[in-house]
Amino acid sequence: MPSTLTAPSTDRAAASREGGAPWRRTRVFALPEARWAAASTILFLIALPLQLTGAPAWAWGPLYALSYAFGGWEPGWAGLQALKDKTLDVDLLMIVAALGAAAIGQVMDGALLIVIFATSGALEALATARTADSVRGLLDLAPAKATRLDLDGSEAIVPVEELAVGDTILVRPGERVGADGRVLDGASDVDQATITGEPLPVAKEVGDEVFAGTLNGTGALRVRVERDASDTVIARIVRLVEEASETKAPTQLFIEKVEQRYSLGMVAATLAVFLIPLTVGTGLAHSLLRAMTFMIVASPCAVVLATMPPLLSAIANAGRHGVLVKSAVVMERLGQVDAVALDKTGTLTEGTPRVTDARPLTGSGLDENEVLTLAAAAEHPSEHPLARAVVDAARERGLDLPVTEDFDSTPGIGVTASVGGRVVAVGSPARLLYESSDAYSARAAVIARELEDSGRTAVLVTVDGAPVGLLAIADRLRTDANATVASLTSLTGAAPMLLTGDNPRAAARLAAEVGIGDVRAGLLPQHKVDAVKELEHAGRRVMVVGDGVNDAPALAAAHTGVAMGRAGSDLALETADAVIVRDELRTVPAVIALSRQARKLVVQNLIIAGVFIAGLVALDLIGTLPLPLGVAGHEGSTVIVGLNGLRLLREAAWQRAVQ
Repeated sequence: MPSTLTAPSTDRAAASREGGAPWRRTRVFALPEARWAAASTILFLIALPLQLTGAPAWAWGPLYALSYAFGGWEPGWAGLQALKDKTLDVDLLMIVAALGAAAIGQVMDGALLIVIFATSGALEALATARTADSVRGLLDLAPAKATRLDLDGSEAIVPVEELAVGDTILVRPGERVGADGRVLDGASDVDQATITGEPLPVAKEVGDEVFAGTLNGTGALRVRVERDASDTVIARIVRLVEEASETKAPTQLFIEKVEQRYSLGMVAATLAVFLIPLTVGTGLAHSLLRAMTFMIVASPCAVVLATMPPLLSAIANAGRHGVLVKSAVVMERLGQVDAVALDKTGTLTEGTPRVTDARPLTGSGLDENEVLTLAAAAEHPSEHPLARAVVDAARERGLDLPVTEDFDSTPGIGVTASVGGRVVAVGSPARLLYESSDAYSARAAVIARELEDSGRTAVLVTVDGAPVGLLAIADRLRTDANATVASLTSLTGAAPMLLTGDNPRAAARLAAEVGIGDVRAGLLPQHKVDAVKELEHAGRRVMVVGDGVNDAPALAAAHTGVAMGRAGSDLALETADAVIVRDELRTVPAVIALSRQARKLVVQNLIIAGVFIAGLVALDLIGTLPLPLGVAGHEGSTVIVGLNGLRLLREAAWQRAVQ
């Protein structure tokens, strides 16, 4: 079974970016493990009712045999291959146990073992394939070609892999930047949410840094290349995700060691139960029956089922309330979390800029609605996110927008348009007030600084060159953010940490609103990973909650990663261990509490299963345990722990978790 992320083929990734078919998510039944597991399960479900209703053995026996073959051949073959390396894994042990059960007539028990292990292998293969799909999709963010400017002024379209440090490239409006570098000439707004998570495009001018894969706005840029294609921020994100996935290998190695010891112990014990009676004269049939009974009652099925029902019930309950937990292992890990790191944009906030204030200047003769109407009319033709926020605010107030003429947009400055015969400009206060020194301009500059100091973006509105008002734009805090932070603080014993690529002032303002003291702002993806590792080195089990490509490395590196689903990037959704499908932040502490309920039931069930197994094994070894009684005790313990675990399916379990 696969356990680590498989790196995508370079040739195939390159072919995709050169114009071939885009990468798609791996379909479930494209995986052979899934096809074999499905076939085995279907045959088992057909055979079981035939057997239970008393149909002749020839009707259900071949179906069980095919179920054994379809579900067991892959782990059986892998186990035989492992024997060549003188190792014995638990998968092979289960195949032997299933065949042993069939040999003494317990065909259904053996088939159930086969179905459980085949399904587990299929789910693991699917998770690995989907993660690899996401990494391949991330590579497609960077363009395949770039326009290189040669020394003689000519242009050449070249693959980005051929760009060298020191080359100059031209990035036209609407194109993605081909390499990490620094602007030599030009000005534009660049959407770099894929790298930093910032909700708004960032104005870029001479001397500013730009990143490969980010989307250029309406201006043209000449960029000097400062990193090779293999060392861009996007490429490093891919490597970080792969490396973080591989860091889970030590845990996997520990599990394999436990499986090895358990497998050897079971084989030795079964052989002893079979051979020792033979040495004292017990008949072959009696010894074989006792050994097979021992294998059945000592089977780990009871322990596995003691663990899974509570976790699967918790997964189902969380799913009904909009939280997709990807595996039972993840559900168990959620309850172990004792530190939380939250992204800002799209996680604590809605991820959409909104107008929070409209401030007309005294003496302008305009009120709030009039300032907003003029700004929205001028911004209406623009596709900039700030423009959409202004227009949406006007529509929410039911304002009628006049006709706009002579629209013009200047990257990094703003827009101008003719509205009702007057020239209206909307844009950066620093740029629009650059050459002004009158009292109105001074007052506008003071208000702009106040708005920006409070973490909001200030937008100046002028009419015929005279300032008339300002708009404040900010990303709105989620309504459940305060309650979520309080709940997480109560559950973990410490307030969450805020990790964001946004500017420090905006981050600090928002953190103060929700009660977060530890704020890390202006972070690139690798810095978020560093913050997570810092907590883990201190012995904490960290949950990271985020939504963007820039959060994916931290999600992968964390003890548990949770992605916001509505606006989350594909890579974040695939890398995360759990997804908040409905974007309800309050479900994060709820699913932690639900996991802790599940862990309590797991402990209860393991005690119940352990008592039954120990008792039945003791009866088989000390006395004579009839096979029907052994099977009844084994199956009875399974039913008890199963029903106990199903308690978490009830609505009351979720209600207790959200309190």
